[in-house]
Amino acid sequence: MAGKKVLVVGATGMVGGLATQTLVGRGCAVAVAGRDAHGLAERSNRWGNCPHRSFDAYDLEGAAGLASWASQALGGLDTVVVAVGVAGFGRAEEVTEAAAEHLMTVNALAPMAVVRGALPVLEPPGAVVVVTGMIVDRPMRSTADYTAAKTALAAWLGVVEREQRDRGIAVVDVRLPHLDGGFADRAFIGRAPRLPRGADAAQAVARYVIAPITDAAARTG
Repeated sequence: MAGKKVLVVGATGMVGGLATQTLVGRGCAVAVAGRDAHGLAERSNRWGNCPHRSFDAYDLEGAAGLASWASQALGGLDTVVVAVGVAGFGRAEEVTEAAAEHLMTVNALAPMAVVRGALPVLEPPGAVVVVTGMIVDRPMRSTADYTAAKTALAAWLGVVEREQRDRGIAVVDVRLPHLDGGFADRAFIGRAPRLPRGADAAQAVARYVIAPITDAAARTG
């Protein structure tokens, strides 16, 4: 994987941060993007002053432009990792329209915009790796809007995967299990129900996020 050029969107989060650390350690050239400009700058410094850019999920045009920016900053782009999202809890009648819009924008529309902007930039063979989550397959009560957003993203990715297959662009829907790390405790709305102990985050990222990138790199020879 040494020398691969990768954009990680959501690099200030737990999953994106772990993925970036691993990719840098394996010799990839990485550009990072995230919401927290200050945290992103700090992490960029830790990762060898890699290119970084902050963006807001509601700026869909800005999200769509991240891959083009990363390609210019890195001199090309092989892979895009999208690890953005926010949890939300509450019975359907308790969730406000504003909260529902936020959950759909952050968990579905913004990741879609990143991928939409990346597809014309990536040269085959390349890869797009997008984190959705096991909530798609195992929805719980009090997660109707959160589940709807993640499921919308997963369905969209399934169609895009078929569209890009002949181009040699791998589109991977990463349905991460529940992880230790407090993601559910930082929900945008509501309180998380009692959850079982989560999987080890570093191991899960290595298995579900890094492994598909490694496979795509192997196909390039």
